[in-house]
Amino acid sequence: MAQDATATGLMGRRAWGNVVFVDSPVSPRQLLRWSESLAAIARTGLGFTESLYEKERFQEVLHVAADIAVAAASGSEGVEDAEHLVEEWMRAVGKGVPGYVTPKVAVGAAVGNDKGELLLVKRADSGVWLYPTGWADVGYSAAEVVVKEVLEETGIEAEVIRLIAVLDGLRLGFTRVPLYSLVFHCRAVGGELRAHPLECADVGWFAPDNLPQPLVGAERWGPHVFAALRGEHLDVLFDRPRQPMWRGDAAQEA
Repeated sequence: MAQDATATGLMGRRAWGNVVFVDSPVSPRQLLRWSESLAAIARTGLGFTESLYEKERFQEVLHVAADIAVAAASGSEGVEDAEHLVEEWMRAVGKGVPGYVTPKVAVGAAVGNDKGELLLVKRADSGVWLYPTGWADVGYSAAEVVVKEVLEETGIEAEVIRLIAVLDGLRLGFTRVPLYSLVFHCRAVGGELRAHPLECADVGWFAPDNLPQPLVGAERWGPHVFAALRGEHLDVLFDRPRQPMWRGDAAQEA
């Protein structure tokens, strides 16, 4: 017979039957990653299976994933509103290979000037600062999208030098959408600062000792980016496999 959960009164421990749980905070970033992973598995399964039984089970997984996502953003009291997220995911289900859910691809630009300053934009949607970035467009190479995005967002004409980082946006916390960000080192060659009227609330050049806040993920990409701006030729920065890979390192996702 199942035993009700009872507090043991020892160091935040709780018992459920023969299992003892230790209270440990889970960050919204971890919850979001788990939710997006579950949703991707379920949507991919829906895209490939012909079994009605499996389809029903995958839809149940989507409901669980939606509850987790809403709880991460609004707390457990908001999970009653998770149905809209399930509907959104269901509308995006494809058939076969087009239905295989993968991270989206974005490109970012670490643009430097003659003073060694970094070009940053303040996102109009979130209010956070970040290097110019945008979705990869069909028909363009990654480097071409970089040049286009920098000009559109900041008014600066940029020359692409090389790829310096491939980063997981969810792990860094600068997106709620699963994406890989390809970051290119660029050099400013012309133009004038001009924030995009819809996408950017502000734009500017910043030295490493005078960075604006909140600046997302800078503890991860900042040293590497400023080393590139100083002319150091480093290996491409990428997210190393976590140990264990699925559960990951909580310290990296706090």
